[in-house]
Amino acid sequence: MDLLAETLENGLGLSMTEVRSDCFLSVRQISKRFGAQQALDAVDLELGSDELLVILGPTGAGKTTLLRTIAGLEEPDQGSIVMAGKDVTRLEPAERDVALVFQNFSLYPSWTVRENLEFPLRAPGRRLTESELRQRIETVSELLKITHLLGRAAAKLSGGEMQRVAIGRAIVRRPRLFLMDEPLTNLDAKLRESLRVELLELRRELAIPMLFVTHDQAEALSMADRIVVLAYGKVLQTGTPRAIYEQPLSPLVALQVGQPAMNLVRVKLMGDAWVAADQTPLCRAADIDASQVREHPSQNAERLLGFRPEHVALFGGSTEAVIKVVEFVGASTTVLLTWAGQEVHAVTSGSSEVKPGDIVKPRIDASRALLF
Repeated sequence: MDLLAETLENGLGLSMTEVRSDCFLSVRQISKRFGAQQALDAVDLELGSDELLVILGPTGAGKTTLLRTIAGLEEPDQGSIVMAGKDVTRLEPAERDVALVFQNFSLYPSWTVRENLEFPLRAPGRRLTESELRQRIETVSELLKITHLLGRAAAKLSGGEMQRVAIGRAIVRRPRLFLMDEPLTNLDAKLRESLRVELLELRRELAIPMLFVTHDQAEALSMADRIVVLAYGKVLQTGTPRAIYEQPLSPLVALQVGQPAMNLVRVKLMGDAWVAADQTPLCRAADIDASQVREHPSQNAERLLGFRPEHVALFGGSTEAVIKVVEFVGASTTVLLTWAGQEVHAVTSGSSEVKPGDIVKPRIDASRALLF
């Protein structure tokens, strides 16, 4: 049985979004199907009036479909979308007053930066004076540090500059909601990191709620006020970054965050210990945090033991493991072990001097382990 099936069968990981007193956006039971594919399946989420909510999930999870449905570019098969107390489920995109930023920049290449920024302000119904229009362009250009680019053609910009302009085009409208569809994906790692920080500062300064879609766990953990974990069109868990990381409600959620991912080992309770399939004892049952055990297991009960790589010490245990791969990354070292009949990751300090082929005796910090 796969992890999604287990999650659904056991009723674990499926969490309703809490009711917020400061709610700006409320999505209730939104479903969307494309032919035989169920893209969204009864999705619930809420976004506060001054919150950055990140939707985290792998490719195909339904993230972009959800964003497009909220923007009005897709019509849901069922469910409702409420913004600022008003049902907007059937409203046209222009009537929702939201700004959607895509990952592929979406600029007019032959236009200058100024012309690209002005475009949404010259739409029918805006009725801005030339003075007001100039003021908005100047304000946004200063915020995004692109004033020196205003006369340059979009086609001559770097990737980072293009994305700044795309974000600027969304901001200049002063929408009531930002929808960001993996806006940093096409940038290199260093630029992604710097723009991540700038986006956070910008959102705080503007005090406009933001829904940010990503498959990148680093973006989710570092940016979000709260995270919605989405998989196969279903919301598996909603919570703060720390709660999602430390208290995942299912193995499927646990695997979404953490690099390397959480170790998951099938175990059976034998005597006072949880042992792997090859009879290797991994930890004492009494050492597992009682709050992490949903029901008192009986002898021979089978579970999935989850433990983060940083909660595995290379020494101090009672059984042997062989080091297979060592990855030194400066402040830490990631070690791949062959232990208990399978591969297990451990993360130690960068000063650890181990090498492939070494024999170690790993020890799990059972107080930080989870039983699924």
